[in-house]
Amino acid sequence: MKKILLLLVGISVLPVNAANWLMLQGTEPEGSSDRAKVWGFVQPEYVRTSDTKIKAGPWAGQKAIFNQNRPDSVADEFNVRRARIGVRGVGFPLDSKTNYFMLAEFGNNGITKNGSGSAKITDMSVTMNHIPGFRIRAGQFKFPGSEEALRAIHVANYNHFSNFTNQMILERFFDGTGAATNTANVLNGPVGAFRDIGVQIFDTFKQENGWEYSYAVMVGNGNGIARGDNDDNKDTYLYFSAEKVYGGKGPRRDHLKLFVWSQDGERTLTKEGAGEYDRERSGIGVTYKQGKYRAGAEFMRADGMIFNGTDGAALPGSEGSNGNIASFNIATEGEADGYYLHFGYAITPELELDIRHDVLNRLTDNNTAEREFTTTTLGAQYFFNKKSRLTLNYESRDAEAPGLAGNHNANVILSGIDDRISAQLLFIF
Repeated sequence: MKKILLLLVGISVLPVNAANWLMLQGTEPEGSSDRAKVWGFVQPEYVRTSDTKIKAGPWAGQKAIFNQNRPDSVADEFNVRRARIGVRGVGFPLDSKTNYFMLAEFGNNGITKNGSGSAKITDMSVTMNHIPGFRIRAGQFKFPGSEEALRAIHVANYNHFSNFTNQMILERFFDGTGAATNTANVLNGPVGAFRDIGVQIFDTFKQENGWEYSYAVMVGNGNGIARGDNDDNKDTYLYFSAEKVYGGKGPRRDHLKLFVWSQDGERTLTKEGAGEYDRERSGIGVTYKQGKYRAGAEFMRADGMIFNGTDGAALPGSEGSNGNIASFNIATEGEADGYYLHFGYAITPELELDIRHDVLNRLTDNNTAEREFTTTTLGAQYFFNKKSRLTLNYESRDAEAPGLAGNHNANVILSGIDDRISAQLLFIF
């Protein structure tokens, strides 16, 4: 924690303006009169691992879930990861202070793969900008929180999320804990996609010295997208950021942004482990871009309900030698923490090189159940133009059970996690 805080302080004194996602996603510029602006993007990709099989335990010799490309459980695959189309604008010509934002997903991913149907509405919100300092957004939209989750996906520097963001913030919803041995405990709907249905109060205050201060307070159902509340418990989201502005505009303008956020809610299970459980997430971080240099860091914590992988690292639904069915698992009470460090350098306006190191310590409150995931990602982005690019990533991945002996089955299994390569194209229209 001390190292992360020192890094945040060190970066914050650099002479550097970050993208303000609260304003960019769902709020039209003041004076805009566009009734409908159609937009979208497509992300074809290729992902490959060596497909190392499970090395020990009841599912030895079977596919390891951490070596498969989701959502298809294939280790070597071409895929259309995302294909989104939307419309936004000022839908009420007599009231230019009311905006709307709609977006639908047609790609092959955790949003469309789980639940009924294929395409899913990811965003459908209305923003009312009538009261200075008190903008109101209602509907389904991204909740304020981690930079990795809140920012627009089409400006992400890497093809995959960091370990903490993927496991602790990108929420999966289940009916049970996975303790039953005769069920796969599969997801009961789409992944949350960092979105919720609710109401948010927010605004940004611009200062004459170039600083911008933003806040957001949101209350949501806490049950993901494309469905309503399932237990009458509401989630609360808090967010604050301070940004230094030196000119430029749009999501890739030069920036320095310091931010802090928290999420607090409850989740309800109806099968094994039935009951209500706390789910809390929080974080602090910084993003930076100036000239050819880019950097970012974020430290995050999780308390309460924790996503806990699968039995023996097997694919859910696989039968083990003991006759048990592998399932997704949930720890109803646990703790986790993690961080990522990101640095980038633009060699030319077309070519940028990136490196990210991220760590997730899962279930730190349980010595035998604790798992540590470490990934170092080397990346290159080639920009054909402002709306299309190619991103190449090589991920050096490692995992261990630090509280168990090196020859324990858990560590033998985790030693089989493969490095991963991926190539992703992006076309914005």
